[in-house]
Amino acid sequence: MGQDRLSQSKLDYNLLFILFLMAIVSAIAIHSAEATLPEKLQNINFAYKQLQWYAIGAGVIALTMIIDYDRFFQIAWYLYGFGMLLLLGLELNVPGTVTNKGATSWYKLPGGNFQPSELMKIFMIIVLSRIIVNHREKYPEPTIKDDFRLLGKIALTVLPPLILLAKQPDLGMSMVFVAITGSLVLVSGIRWRIIFGIILSVVAVVATVVFIFFQFPDFFHKYIIKEDYQLNRFYGWLAPYEYSNEQGFQLIRSLLAIGSGELYGKGFGNLQVYLPEAHTDFIFGVISEQFGFIGASVVISLFFLLVYRMVHIALESNDLYGSYLCAGVIGMITFQVFQNIGMTIGLVPITGLPLPFISYGGSSLATYMLAIGLVLNVHSRTKKFMFSSDE
Repeated sequence: MGQDRLSQSKLDYNLLFILFLMAIVSAIAIHSAEATLPEKLQNINFAYKQLQWYAIGAGVIALTMIIDYDRFFQIAWYLYGFGMLLLLGLELNVPGTVTNKGATSWYKLPGGNFQPSELMKIFMIIVLSRIIVNHREKYPEPTIKDDFRLLGKIALTVLPPLILLAKQPDLGMSMVFVAITGSLVLVSGIRWRIIFGIILSVVAVVATVVFIFFQFPDFFHKYIIKEDYQLNRFYGWLAPYEYSNEQGFQLIRSLLAIGSGELYGKGFGNLQVYLPEAHTDFIFGVISEQFGFIGASVVISLFFLLVYRMVHIALESNDLYGSYLCAGVIGMITFQVFQNIGMTIGLVPITGLPLPFISYGGSSLATYMLAIGLVLNVHSRTKKFMFSSDE
């Protein structure tokens, strides 16, 4: 019996080509949206700055791939601690913090604002993957008690940053952390009946909150959601046309822009519907109005291909930790795509989450590229085994 082991140390050019196409789509969409921005932003070339961030992101990918992803396993808790210190700094309002629209979520840096919660998403993927790997190695044949023990470890790790994010406040980012956690729980080996129980509980809670909102509004306002900014999101989502001049304004404009694009769109640069935050949160509406259903479908297809490649890499990996890293990245990106596009069509409440790789953003785009760097790292160090028999 003979055995040849071949190491495949190369880049996934399919994944990189998809990123290249997304960079082109992003630059075109942002450039067209610049004409609709407020006058104070008219002199900023956001499309050029976005391409600069893509170049920086390429450097981030290169640096990430230099380090074997096993090293991240070793320093996972140090990264987690560093991320928590950054979030605590925001809570304590240390010098250099920036508050915008009631949320203290950024640090002021020479090159612009930095949002530490973006970096913390990656650290969370790294540390949760380590927790699951260690648990599976310790309990190769886990009982129900062991499954709940793993859930407890995960909850204790995720709750501290979630509490800090809730105080900022940052609902959108909190939801991303929950999505990352959920995606890793799904592949962690925990029994499906436990997972289904958790899902049903979450669905029941959400349905109950929506029911109370419509049937017992006074109780809802007094005991469930008290903050005005949170109430505005509910009003804008569930009853946009009743609050068309205030809470529902963004959603109505987004629906109008997407619907007016019809099948083929109005053409490049032909934006007739004003969209607030057109180059960031509502970039999908800009694309849909100009290029219609076909253009929107192309963008969604690019995301589908991106996720497909990452799933392929996760399944191909013969290392549990590498597979979990990919699963966390897949959960993070998939949720943010669903949330952003969903909020533009009224499927989910409006949050401040950008459309990954397409919306303008500095720290957010660098974070996505770092996440892709982790996936490419796993792919480049995945070894394939070929067996042949000698008679």
